[in-house]
Amino acid sequence: MRRSDREIKDRQDILDVLNKCDVIRLGINTPDYPYIVPMNFGIEAEGQSLTLWFHCAPEGLKLNLIKNNHRVGFEADCLHKLIPDENENACGYTMEYESVIGCGDISVCGDNADKLGGLKSIMHHYDPSKDFIFSDTELTTVCVLKLDVMQVTGKRLKK
Repeated sequence: MRRSDREIKDRQDILDVLNKCDVIRLGINTPDYPYIVPMNFGIEAEGQSLTLWFHCAPEGLKLNLIKNNHRVGFEADCLHKLIPDENENACGYTMEYESVIGCGDISVCGDNADKLGGLKSIMHHYDPSKDFIFSDTELTTVCVLKLDVMQVTGKRLKK
C-alpha cells in the first residue's frame, strides 16, 4: 500500500469498517472488462478466515461470469466527509473515508443449509436484532453466493 500511514492493519478494525458499510461492490471478470456490481452482503469471520455472503436471482450475467471465472475482487467504503481547504485551493480539498478492498474465490451455494446460513448472515448484517426464518420455497428460488476472502486490506483518512 502506497499510503502506509492510512493503512488499517488490525483485522478487527477491518471487520469494523465492513460492519459500517451498506454495500460491497464486486468486481467480476469478463473477457474484455471488469464487471462491477453493488451487492448487499453478510459477514462471517472465524479465526483468520473471512467469508462474505451475497444473494441474487438464480440466473443472469453475474452468475454466467462467475461460472467462467470464480476469482473476484471487492470493495466497500463508508463514512465519507468532504474536508475543504482553508485557503479554498481546489488541490487542498480531501475526503475522510474508511474502505476495505480484497479478493477471493466466489461460489454458488447449492445446498439449502449453506443458503440458509448465508441468508441469515446477510440479514444479521442489516438487522442483528432479529432471527429471520426462510421458507423452503424462498431457499429454492434464491441464489446465494459465498466469497472466501483470500486477501483483504483496509484504509482510512480521518482529519
